[in-house]
Amino acid sequence: MAKHRERTWHSRLIAAALGVTALAAATSVWTAQAGTTDGKRPAAVASPSASHHDRPVAEKVAEDIAHASDKGPQGVNITIDDGPDPTWTPQVLRLLKENGVKATFCMVGTQAQAYPDLVKDVVAAGHRLCDHTVSHDVTMNKKSEAYQAKEILDAERMITKASGGVHPQYYRAPGGAFTPYSRKLAASHGMRPLGWNVDTKDFEHPGVDTIVATVKSEIANGPTVLFHDAGGDRSQTLAALGQVLPWLREQGYAYGFPVR
Repeated sequence: MAKHRERTWHSRLIAAALGVTALAAATSVWTAQAGTTDGKRPAAVASPSASHHDRPVAEKVAEDIAHASDKGPQGVNITIDDGPDPTWTPQVLRLLKENGVKATFCMVGTQAQAYPDLVKDVVAAGHRLCDHTVSHDVTMNKKSEAYQAKEILDAERMITKASGGVHPQYYRAPGGAFTPYSRKLAASHGMRPLGWNVDTKDFEHPGVDTIVATVKSEIANGPTVLFHDAGGDRSQTLAALGQVLPWLREQGYAYGFPVR
């Protein structure tokens, strides 16, 4: 998700995350270790009750940031950030279903933990999951590797648990705050780093016409389009999606997922 002005919502997320991650530090089966300086993933430490069967071996994925679509040059990837949200996610899901579109939902760990039924609804509808960290800290690229690891791996755990065992296939850094370390770490856990080509800036509430015009004018830049289903009023997002989704299909685009 791009950096934006909704600081109050982000402050609430970070405050909630502080409590959640404190608990997670004591209970997490896999704990990120500090002190890595060579770009390697932190060591994984099993709790006394854990077994090697608790977590499947991660699929090998590339470390570079993905933008392309698995549908090729005429593919479009719809990505939805910051949820799930009890008001807006169900409406986004209905709209996607009406248009026959599968999307990638980049979820914040605390939101996934709070609304596990919505995470399961996303999976049941055939959409993919993406790790968007625990607290949506857009400055995490300036923080320690231990902090980055905790944000990524705790969110991975929260989303996987909320989904009923479905692992996120991608990692999107808040505000694009990737680092070489975070990309390598996410890839080592089977999550392809995920960027975007078209930033609708729907979080700024620029108006439905402006959101639609942004997609139409920038889709030639690449296939991955960024929308949001949480963090504020998303009525403009819904209205814009209602216009954009059929328009893209009329232009000959096929909906797909980001490459892995």
